[in-house]
Order: sequence, then structure tokens, then C-alpha cells
Amino acid sequence: MLRSFSFLSALAALVGMVSAYDHSANNNIVMYYGQNSYGATHENDPTNWQQTLSTYCADDTIDVIPLAFVAVYSSTGGLPEINLANTCSADGGVFPGTNLANCQFLESEISACQAKGKLILISLGGATGGAIFTGDAQAEEFATTIWDLFLGGSSSTRPFGNVVLDGIDLDIEGGSSIGYAAFAKKFRSISDGLDKKYYLTAAPQCVFPDAYVGEAISAVPFDSIYIQFYNNDCVVLNYDNKNAWNFGTWDNWAKTVSPNPDVKIYVGAPASDTAANAGQYVDAAKLSQIATETRDQYSSFGGVMLWDASQAFANGRIDSTVKSALGGSTGGGSATTTAAPPAPTGGASCGGVSAWDSSSIYVGGDQVSYNGELWTAGWWTQGDTPGQPDSNGDGGFVWKDQGACSSIVDAAKLIQTDSVHIVNKAQATNVVVAGTATGPVVESTATPSKRSMQRVRRRHP
Repeated sequence: MLRSFSFLSALAALVGMVSAYDHSANNNIVMYYGQNSYGATHENDPTNWQQTLSTYCADDTIDVIPLAFVAVYSSTGGLPEINLANTCSADGGVFPGTNLANCQFLESEISACQAKGKLILISLGGATGGAIFTGDAQAEEFATTIWDLFLGGSSSTRPFGNVVLDGIDLDIEGGSSIGYAAFAKKFRSISDGLDKKYYLTAAPQCVFPDAYVGEAISAVPFDSIYIQFYNNDCVVLNYDNKNAWNFGTWDNWAKTVSPNPDVKIYVGAPASDTAANAGQYVDAAKLSQIATETRDQYSSFGGVMLWDASQAFANGRIDSTVKSALGGSTGGGSATTTAAPPAPTGGASCGGVSAWDSSSIYVGGDQVSYNGELWTAGWWTQGDTPGQPDSNGDGGFVWKDQGACSSIVDAAKLIQTDSVHIVNKAQATNVVVAGTATGPVVESTATPSKRSMQRVRRRHP
């Protein structure tokens, strides 16, 4: 029998008696739970496999735990599938007529974590969770489904019982970008204005702009962005190479493009040398250095994200080391400004910012002048006229008007970034695959093995 909402409300009220989550802080630690990443790479060391959720809430180190993942959006009975590896999966039992795992034994653990001031999010996607929406209407419908199954809605098939999670995380690493902006907008329309604060986060690749959630995070107010600084050139291992490390580009996006002026940007890193592709990992000392220096330099910095909990705990509690290095939250840094890179073509105007040129390639954060106004690009673009809808045909605007040149000449002379990571068009263009009328098409989603260790592979070959 499900516990009553009154009991859970009373338990949640205990949050006020402990250290509650502070979104404005810059020393938060985010750690993904659910995929038993350590177990996937150390099958002969079950002692250090993923532990119970409550294990990771025992102290004050971790502030946010995304539960990973909702990997299939539409399965048997029209409901999604969740896979929490050795903790809970369809192998352990599903709701009748569905392939949705019944994980209601986690209800008390989630409530206990929330009572200790932790945010517990439901994360969608993963490396093989490449679901494709047929359009905005389907995405909006799915947002309502997620709301009913995991958040403030109601359903007879709630995987975690009556406990209400704190928000949604989009970790979209495959499929298409279609529909995610509409999904996020629908979630905001449902959740905003309620007594309980619901959070919306995303975990894009560090390459800017992200091919899957880049449009969504630039169109809808997200609370936090957990950048995956691994499995690409812009990895934590390349922190000292300013031509590769591009946190400044994301900081500039946060300040000039994001609809949420208070959005927080996180340094995401593998929690051990087996948590990502080879050659991606930096040890606790180096990660602590990266975190503290980035915090001191960029005011958008919110903390560190680690993949994943099982790897971190098996690696000498790297999470605790980084948390200690960050110490108490500070007022944040002021973004270092460097001279704007020369524009490909066009004459100089607007305080040294080059004029927009239809043949030039621009990436997110690039600035141009056009018709006496300063404009900032939200993502990769070529030939899209400032002030006009972009060529994608979705009614979006890639260029954001920063105001008349005469009023911002001084500000236009500098751009708040330490590098501009240019990606080729192929990386920023999604291949659209036709969907069905009844549900999203799922690409590259491996059929789960019938093992207690089953997982959705994420960020690991």
C-alpha cells in the first residue's frame, strides 16, 4: 500500500531542520545514481557496486542526485521504461500491462534523502536513450506523463510511489533535438507558480552548442546546466589548454543568451578513470583545482557534477575531496574578459564588434552589429539574419538583440569567454527520423540484459 501524502508531507517538513539545498551556492555537488557504472567495469568487485540510494545521502557532501534513467519514452501500454541497473529494473517487476518497473520500495529512501535537503531529480535519456519525438504535441504530452508518474501529478503507476521528486534532468545524448523545447515549456507551464519549487536541469556535452538540448536551454529557463566535460576535446584533462577548455563560452551563454539570468553552470567530470572513455579523467587534486579556479573566475559556476555515485565512492570519495576544496559558498567570481575573436569578414562597428556577414559562420556567444544593434548568437548559425526567424523553420531566433550600439559600445568591445569552441555543421545538425503516431521512435537503445547489473550505457564505451 502506498504511504499517504500526509505522512510524506510531514517527513518533507523536516527539511527545514537540516541544511536545505541552496541553488544560489557555488559549492554544490551533483552525482548521478542508478547506472552502477562501477559494476559495469568491475564485474568481479561486487562489494563496491552501486549501493542503496540512502548510502549516498548519509552526509552533507552531495546536494543533487539525478536518478538515471528514463531510457525509453513509449513502451508497452504507452508508458516509459526506467532502468536503475542493480537497484531496480523491469526484471524486478513491472506494473500490469506495462514494462514500467515498480520501484516503490525506493519511496522511503527518496523521502529520507529529501528530508536531508537533497534534490532528487528524474533524469531522461542517457547514451542509449535516444528517443525521438514526432513533434511538439507529442513532447508536451510526454511532459505531462512524466509529471504524473514522478512529480506533482497523479497516476496508478507511479514507480516511486507517492513521493514527489524535485524536478527533471535532460541528459539527451542521441536521437534528435525535436520537441525538447516544447517539453521543457510544458513542464514549466505545469510546475511554475506552485508552492513546491520544481527544478529543470540539463546535461549537455561540452561542445558548444549542444546538438540535442542546445535549442531547449536557449528557449526555456533552466535552473542548472551540468556540462559533460569529457568524451570530447573540451575535457577536464585539457583544462590547461585554453583552445580546448571552453567553460568561458558556457559562462557567456549563461549571461547573454539563457532566459534564466540566474542559471548555474557546473563542471561535469568522470568520478574515476573507468567512468568515461580512456584519457578523460583527472584526479581529485586536479579536479579540485579546476573547480576552485573556475568558481573564482566565473560567477555562473554552481559546482561540480560527477558520473557516477558508484565510481565516486569506489574512488576514495572524490566527491568529498572536491566538496572540501570548494568549502563554503562564496560570492562567486567575475568572469574574465578577453578580447573578442576577429569576425571572419565585415567592417568594424558597434565599438569594435564586426558587422554581421551572411557568408560567415558564427557559434553561440559570437557578437555582431546589424542595423545599429548589437546581437549575440545563441548557437551555430550561417546566413540567418539578426532579427529574423532562423532557417530551421521552427520560428526560433538564433540572434538575441542586446540593444542599440550607442548605449553599449564599451560592453561590446569585450566578450566574456576564454575561448570559442567552433564545431562543424555536421556536429550541430540532427538527423530527423520519422516517428509514429503512437509513440516516439527509440534509436540505439540496447535491449537490457537479464542481469542484476543491467544498465543503460552512458559516457562509457
